[in-house]
Amino acid sequence: MRKTYTVISGIQNGSYIRFILEEDPTGQEIKAGGQLITDSEKNAFVYLMDDTDGYIYVQFPKMVWPLLAASLAADKEPVLAWGQTEISLDNFREELNMLIFNIEGNHNYGEEFANSVEDAFKEQLLAQ
Repeated sequence: MRKTYTVISGIQNGSYIRFILEEDPTGQEIKAGGQLITDSEKNAFVYLMDDTDGYIYVQFPKMVWPLLAASLAADKEPVLAWGQTEISLDNFREELNMLIFNIEGNHNYGEEFANSVEDAFKEQLLAQ
């Protein structure tokens, strides 16, 4: 069974961006999966993490999208934190950049989701 966790907040200190999980996935061996997908029904980006039983989904809801946008300008990958654990989100910025440009004007993701992404990442989309 797939387990889903949600990012509830984040902090930025220069180019260091740290996302905080709502729930502690204690007892699981989790590694960065390096892949970002979307859940347009929940208006979220979803980062895939690997564990011993398969994938864990980490949802990034709209409330943390400003930090997602900031991560694109950072010089290192953001980290995901819970308890005393921090994991670098490998390949996060490249995957996010690819997704936002794929979503722009593409209503196959749903009009509401596409419009939300275009609004949240307006600066990045206009810069390229």
